[in-house]
Amino acid sequence: MRALQTAATGMAAQELNVQTISNNIANLRTTGFKRQQVQFQDLLYENLRRAGASTSDQGTVIPAGLSIGSGVKTVSTPRDTSQGTLTSTSKPYDVAVRGEGYFKIRMPDGTNAYTRDGSFNLDAQGQMVNQNGYVLDPGITVPQNATSVLISAQGLVQASMPGQTALQSLGTINLTRFINKTGLNSIGDNLFQETTASGTPIDGTPSAEGFGNLLQNYLEDANVNAVTEISGLIAAQRAYEMNSKVITAADQMLSSTSQMFRG
Repeated sequence: MRALQTAATGMAAQELNVQTISNNIANLRTTGFKRQQVQFQDLLYENLRRAGASTSDQGTVIPAGLSIGSGVKTVSTPRDTSQGTLTSTSKPYDVAVRGEGYFKIRMPDGTNAYTRDGSFNLDAQGQMVNQNGYVLDPGITVPQNATSVLISAQGLVQASMPGQTALQSLGTINLTRFINKTGLNSIGDNLFQETTASGTPIDGTPSAEGFGNLLQNYLEDANVNAVTEISGLIAAQRAYEMNSKVITAADQMLSSTSQMFRG
């Protein structure tokens, strides 16, 4: 019976839906995390009577066809790239992006990755690095004897030095944006890489047209809403249960049919 296979596709789709929701909930406190949502499409149809087919020589046509669907498929899990809530941390090298843009990170193999996680620290050479020790690009090196560091909304990094009244400029933190942010490839560790779908990276200065600005001593929280995720989880569970009931009903119908033929 075709209903068995159709319901099975529904169960598989909702299983992936639950898996996606569980990942969102697991990353509820992950800095800069962007939630994913599952998108579905229906599968091919078998047209037993095609709408618009002729029914007589006088030109009458079928107003509504007869077609049987074969289930559902999962087509994508795009990320919701909306702004997360900004939380104060009081840490001098924590930086949040307000608006568009990603921090560019130089990977150990020389390639670039991108992140909304601005929880930076200093390595042994005084370079600003992320939690895995990957260097911020372009690099910012803080002198060992600097007493404080200021990061402006435009990305300018300045240090207060002993015996100097003027601040010493250390460089500028740039941002990178993409035409299609949802096309970025997530590689874990809060990092993304460009793809053909995302388009080429566009580098710019914070507060410039099309780019957000920076806020020192703050981090961007995940844009996951716990209530929304739990509601989606309940809906996915109900859909899974209904598909399982379809399989049970189809199996009982097949058993009844089989008993009739044996009788």
